[in-house]
Amino acid sequence: MYGSNASPFGQRGSAANLYSRVGIETDVGNASPHRLVTLLFEGVFSAMSQARAAIGAGDIGLKARCLSRAVRILDEGLKAALDMEAGQLAADLRDLYTWMCLRLTHANLHSDLKAIEECQRVLAPVRDAWIAIGDRQHLVNAA
Repeated sequence: MYGSNASPFGQRGSAANLYSRVGIETDVGNASPHRLVTLLFEGVFSAMSQARAAIGAGDIGLKARCLSRAVRILDEGLKAALDMEAGQLAADLRDLYTWMCLRLTHANLHSDLKAIEECQRVLAPVRDAWIAIGDRQHLVNAA
């Protein structure tokens, strides 16, 4: 297992993969809390898009890995980052992320493109609002 080239992040030793991974780790290491959540949104959308492509290509293994990654990002990243003492919005987001995990698990079991597209469509306004908040925060800090 440890000596193989199999990795959920791609082939070991690939210069492009190593360079990309160093770039991501540098971005994460220097990121603000807002940027970290933005990276989680980018990751979940990337995983869902890759899963859609894998379904189209008939690559069941890749589909399963991508949807599993999307569910983990939602559950262990976005949902875990919520401050549940913040009120109703946090509770609503928790419920949304839970629902999305169920829909993506369904999509994984049934290769359901519509379920993935539904999750992307529902999550896009949340991501966009989060990004807009960061842009405003940057303007406030600059003033």
